[in-house]
Amino acid sequence: MSKGRVLVAMSGGIDSSMAALLLHEQGYEVIGITMKTWDYAGAGGSKKETGCCSLDSINDARSISVTYGFPHMVLDMRQEFGDSIINNFVDEYLAGRTPNPCVLCNTYIKWDALLRRADQLKCEFIATGHYARIRQENERFILSKGLDDTKDQSYVLWGLTQESLKRTIFPLANLTKKEVRKIAMEKGFADLANKSESYEICFIPDNDYREFLRRRVPDIDERAGEGNFVLADGTIVGKHKGYPFYTIGQRKGLEIAVGEPLYVTKISAETNTVTLGSADDVKERRMKVKKINLIKYDRLPENFQAVTRIRHKDSGKPSTANQTGNDSVEIFFHDKVSAITPGQSAVFYEGEDVVGGGIIENVLI
Repeated sequence: MSKGRVLVAMSGGIDSSMAALLLHEQGYEVIGITMKTWDYAGAGGSKKETGCCSLDSINDARSISVTYGFPHMVLDMRQEFGDSIINNFVDEYLAGRTPNPCVLCNTYIKWDALLRRADQLKCEFIATGHYARIRQENERFILSKGLDDTKDQSYVLWGLTQESLKRTIFPLANLTKKEVRKIAMEKGFADLANKSESYEICFIPDNDYREFLRRRVPDIDERAGEGNFVLADGTIVGKHKGYPFYTIGQRKGLEIAVGEPLYVTKISAETNTVTLGSADDVKERRMKVKKINLIKYDRLPENFQAVTRIRHKDSGKPSTANQTGNDSVEIFFHDKVSAITPGQSAVFYEGEDVVGGGIIENVLI
């Protein structure tokens, strides 16, 4: 007897493919869906289209469904993705911030689209190949780190709502990447097991966001072109190529020599200046986080002790979090952390659990 009908997001990669296969073998009625979010070649890129939106990846996803006899469909999300994710990506850089498109895509594109289509297909659940875990506790659904620390993807899932978590299955939650590859090999999918993985932003497969911005904003040099590199006291030390082309903490590619290593400490779209300083100057203790989504609690307890991550590969640092409104949190790090970057995600953990997260608004002095 079927455990229920589940709509599985299949990118054509090993993780989502094995997620679909495992659910099928566990007795779920699986329907596979591949979301095409981007047409890189059509947007002026020069590199061959790769990753989750390529024809090869769509065919790889379909091959799994044909082999195991469950339906598969392709959902064209290019218009919605462009309106939401691409426009936000460009706007954030033009505002002097550094966006995190994968988080927004998960929250506002993938899960919303999956849930809408799941309702249409009368699927009780949706599933993805993310390495993360979900459990129910005191009527709340709690997101936790995946078993494999090297592949944990909980950081990019902080925006998921209680309704989304309630209906989500992560079949790889208690598996390591090595175990997933082994399953693929044992099932006869050697090509999939050995398929290389891309860690680039899906719509920038050449990993050059600066050229992407130039293609999207042809007059970017007029709107946000050459300006001054300055020190904290206002001393001009050189010229930059346009403030959107820099990010907080950046050291390489500044093309400036003053006798000591300098790092980007602040970006001002209003004055078209990029402030530089020492490695110590880029370290801060306090920040404001907006657009928060709380998962483990309805509201943060006062002076909540959390480990806060400010980037995907960040291991996190001990901090005190205080909620200052329905949509904001102030974080005080117990020790200074490097390169707090407006526009990036801050995710608060209690042990293995994701307490919540939000978008870094600014550094607090």
